[in-house]
Amino acid sequence: MNANEDHPGLIGSLRALPSAVWVLALGTFINRFGTFVVPFLLLYLGEEGFSIVKAGFVLSSYGVGNLAAAWLGGFFTDRFGRRNTTVVSMFSSAVVMLAIPLAVSAMAEADWGDMARLACMMGLTALAGMTAEMYRPASNALLTDMVPEKNRVTAFAVYRLAINAGWAFGPAAAGLLAKFSFVYLFLGDAITSALYGVVAIFLLPHGRRSGTSEPVRWAPALRAIRNDRRFRLYICAALGIGFSYFQTHSTLAVHVRDAGLSTADYGLLHSLNGLIVILFELPVSPWTQRQSPRRAMSLGYGLVGVGFALTAWAHDLPFLALTVAIWSAGEIVSFPVGGAYVANLAPEDMRGRYMGFMGFVWSVSAIVAPTLGTFIYNLSPTALWLLCGAACAFSAGVMTIDPERRARSETS
Repeated sequence: MNANEDHPGLIGSLRALPSAVWVLALGTFINRFGTFVVPFLLLYLGEEGFSIVKAGFVLSSYGVGNLAAAWLGGFFTDRFGRRNTTVVSMFSSAVVMLAIPLAVSAMAEADWGDMARLACMMGLTALAGMTAEMYRPASNALLTDMVPEKNRVTAFAVYRLAINAGWAFGPAAAGLLAKFSFVYLFLGDAITSALYGVVAIFLLPHGRRSGTSEPVRWAPALRAIRNDRRFRLYICAALGIGFSYFQTHSTLAVHVRDAGLSTADYGLLHSLNGLIVILFELPVSPWTQRQSPRRAMSLGYGLVGVGFALTAWAHDLPFLALTVAIWSAGEIVSFPVGGAYVANLAPEDMRGRYMGFMGFVWSVSAIVAPTLGTFIYNLSPTALWLLCGAACAFSAGVMTIDPERRARSETS
């Protein structure tokens, strides 16, 4: 088999994708278009009287929910099937999103104290994080089920295209809606989650599942992960890049506000990220498929770090847009490769749990990033953005390590 057959090019790879991949992309676009709440949650909580530090704790609780989502989502994906997990995730997320503004209104009428309000919001936000993100291991595992290894970078690029198409248009719309009422954001989020649930019921395949004869447990998967040097290195890199990347959902909003810009401007910056990924990620994917995965991830993580570090000196919309463009370029190079890399490492009967563990690691970052990020930002915004750059540089360095070389030296 020659190189052209191994890597058939963008058009050939797209034509080779099964129709269910495009259905998954459609449903993901619908859901991500309506992911209005998380990017604006810090601003919403500020309007409701929460300090930036307390709001950071609430946003971190979304990451706690992500931890539960990764664990449960990985288990449910392997045990009950990819489609069933997605359906449960989407409809339960819609219910929680509708409940949050109702709870805030009820607490205001009952004149709850600050600590009671904080505890309630942390609990509801954790529940939102769990329900909204439980579908991710299922989506990643379903893509891996349907697509052969040589086309997986393209498949993950298509999947991310759908995510970023949603991000390109959703936050801009959300920024405009927030000018009238933040409640509209929760309503829109709930409606789009329910729509994706309907798409999943009627159009998505089940994907592989274990069946009922053998119980699905995490212990065998954790043993496999512990012995997988390549996956362990990826996890270390993901922690560094995740801490930096999740600042886009928390402290970046405060940085934009402190620069004298509006919520609409913040939404436009998120949309710029999505638009750049839409325009360039798929065209770049044939090149990234030809690179060593670790090399591509290292290069991409380095670019992400440069973009975040430069944010320290970005205090107007054009400069901020430049920083977004730089870290978006790094995202294009590294993120689709990362998804395919983990998919290829995972044993077939543990794909859901491998993907779930990957989500678990990103969830740890989602917990640490808002809490630690807002704390550092309060002390020194410049220190935060330079720390993000250093964390990405660490991730880039980790991905240059060759675990096979170490294994060969140990056996020689």
